[in-house]
Amino acid sequence: MARCTAPKEGHRSAAAAAACPACRGRYGRYSGYSNYSSSYGSYSPPSPPYSPSRNSGGGRSIGSGSGNSARPRWSSAGSSVAYTPAEVRALTPIRETVEKLILQPERRDFFLCHAWDDRAGAAKELHDLLESLRVSVWFSEKDVSLGTPLLREIDKGLAKSRVGIVLVTPALLRRLQRESIADKELSVLLARDQLVPIVYGTTYEALREVSPRLASRTGLSTGENTMAQVAAKLAELVAQLAPAGSIAGGA
Repeated sequence: MARCTAPKEGHRSAAAAAACPACRGRYGRYSGYSNYSSSYGSYSPPSPPYSPSRNSGGGRSIGSGSGNSARPRWSSAGSSVAYTPAEVRALTPIRETVEKLILQPERRDFFLCHAWDDRAGAAKELHDLLESLRVSVWFSEKDVSLGTPLLREIDKGLAKSRVGIVLVTPALLRRLQRESIADKELSVLLARDQLVPIVYGTTYEALREVSPRLASRTGLSTGENTMAQVAAKLAELVAQLAPAGSIAGGA
């Protein structure tokens, strides 16, 4: 009687089973077993229905701030505006200040601090984008009339604004290296938790060399956002608690 060779030589392949003098006649009936034993030696678990490298970061983004996007609590469910976790952390204390001042409707939403050289360029662009989103902005180019004391009007604007925006440009960095009106505005805004730096055409590293105190405030950068996206985030930041949806969003 033919002796099975499996205990000695194994049947790890169809060819090995077919060569066994005892089992080759039954090879067809035991092909399933042969295939199973063959695969068992090199078994690997099936791939999951998702890729951890693609999904785990997104799942952690809100909880740990390590992902690429996060949703701040003041952003409506239907908003298309995207934030990084760092931006949410930077803007949250500003939003808390806005909520404390929300019952003072006579206040402007923003006070726009900028270099004189930017008044017809980047500062006007940001102002116009915000106004198109129905956000009120104190802007010296329209709020200071000819013949009125500039410093007095700035004082009024600072006192009647919920949040300060500082447009950090190369022109502003040059102004900050020597005494200017911007120093007064910044001193008032830095004394309160109401300041959002907007870095435009420069970097935080360059700002840190000129004003470490201002550079310590995290804000928004046009290196990561377009000016329109910056305006949309600022508009959501001061969106009225009631009525809901009074501020238009969108990138």
